[in-house]
Amino acid sequence: MSRSSPTPPRTGRSAALVAAGILLSRIAGFIRQRFLSRYFGLTDEADAFTQAFKIPNLLQNLFGEGALSASFIPVYAALVARGERREADRVAGAVASILALLVTIIVLIGVLATPLFIDVITPGFTGAKRELTIQIVRVLFPGAGILVLSAWCLGILNSHHKFLLSYTAPVLWNAAMIGTLIVFGGSELPRLAVILAWGSVAGSALQFLVQLPVVLHLAPDLKLAFDTTSEHVRTVVRNFVPVFISRGVVQVSAYIDTVLVTWLGTGASAALANAQILYTLPVSLFGMSVSAAELPAMSGSFDTTSEGAEIIRRRLDAGLRQIAFLVLPSAIAFLALGDVIAAGLFQTGRFGAADALYVWGILAGSSVGLLASTLGRLYSSTYYALRDTRTPLRYALVRVFLTTVLGYIFAFQVPRWLSIPGSWGVAGLTASAGIAGWFEMALLRRTLNARIGKTGLPPSFTLKLLIAALAGAAVAWMVKLNVPALHPIVTAIVVLAPYGLVYFAITAAFRIPEISGVLRRLQRRSR
Repeated sequence: MSRSSPTPPRTGRSAALVAAGILLSRIAGFIRQRFLSRYFGLTDEADAFTQAFKIPNLLQNLFGEGALSASFIPVYAALVARGERREADRVAGAVASILALLVTIIVLIGVLATPLFIDVITPGFTGAKRELTIQIVRVLFPGAGILVLSAWCLGILNSHHKFLLSYTAPVLWNAAMIGTLIVFGGSELPRLAVILAWGSVAGSALQFLVQLPVVLHLAPDLKLAFDTTSEHVRTVVRNFVPVFISRGVVQVSAYIDTVLVTWLGTGASAALANAQILYTLPVSLFGMSVSAAELPAMSGSFDTTSEGAEIIRRRLDAGLRQIAFLVLPSAIAFLALGDVIAAGLFQTGRFGAADALYVWGILAGSSVGLLASTLGRLYSSTYYALRDTRTPLRYALVRVFLTTVLGYIFAFQVPRWLSIPGSWGVAGLTASAGIAGWFEMALLRRTLNARIGKTGLPPSFTLKLLIAALAGAAVAWMVKLNVPALHPIVTAIVVLAPYGLVYFAITAAFRIPEISGVLRRLQRRSR
């Protein structure tokens, strides 16, 4: 017997909820990173913690939100949309059981085999730095396993259009780490790094547990069982395999960066992590929010008719415009004003002005592919809604090949050709990844256009956004050159505020629909 399914909210509202949740968690992440910079700076201990953090995160990235979103949500959301709640709960319980077993086995293997991972992933680390990294990884692995189960909760919550909780839950994880640093910040750096890892595990548990009661309320018939007789469960497993491989391919690309950066000197790993905190913000805040809101909606309305394809095409084009409206100015801001941004967020304690300039260089490299990465995320979500998980895999392989070749050239050869310090090769890594991202996005778009019709951003729309962003950057630069010496946070506010105001003013003058929608929402709330 089916339980009734409520009418889902508009995806515009859903995207706003996702963005709000991500914003809150990212703010908490910035605060966490600022505390990390304060206590660790760009030291060997900072490098050890940063690299150790990436290894168990591989587990979370392979099994977590990305793979589950592509395989579990389309099936589960379609059942919920049709009112087949009991079958949906059955599928959710079976997926949770299979996932928990796999993750438990991998966590145990990971803890035991950590020294092998360290030798492969961080070959540039030796002596005490290597031993500290091993200690931290062994502590972090169980926490990564818990975060995978948290991603399962997110899949259920998103399918029921409960977006805010799933994306604000990481605030607790960040809060646990911040609290650990405050309480134990006076410890010697190697000991503090290990204690912080335990704080991360505690935060992972909090992130999972805060979502669990709501999940159990939404899925009252959920039971843990290794049920593989259901065709829907088998569909999830079939779709999971290519997505898992695709995520693995992406992680290979990240692994290559991880290996290369260990050869670029002290502080390179920590600086890259600081830059990643910044340039993944617009990807998550604007790209993920739209993609996460659209995936359940597209999945619920999926059919093989031309009318179904037209609905998906219109949704995709609207989502692409929403993403570009805020991501393109973000890329220009990183390119032109990255030093101000990095100093405002991270310059404290051991993290100085020279470190902020170093992070700016890495941010400038990342700006090359920022728009492509966010647009590509939505294109991939569209394929997943169409039950096609293999096409994104093929193009991810192309991206990894390009990232590998270009990464080596930009990280090691280009600095030598330009006669600049080798440490600036980190900026080359992010730039090469951006170039590869443009190739991947173009391939995804071309193939999808042949399937559902022409999609993409109109050139005139993109040009207007670019003009507005460059004008804003010019005004901000004039302010930056004339502002007196102030605290980095104050300087960031004084410089970035005119940038945003000019951008929004010019886009409003161009009558860009996206800014009109923002202004209407603000007017309604002010009444």
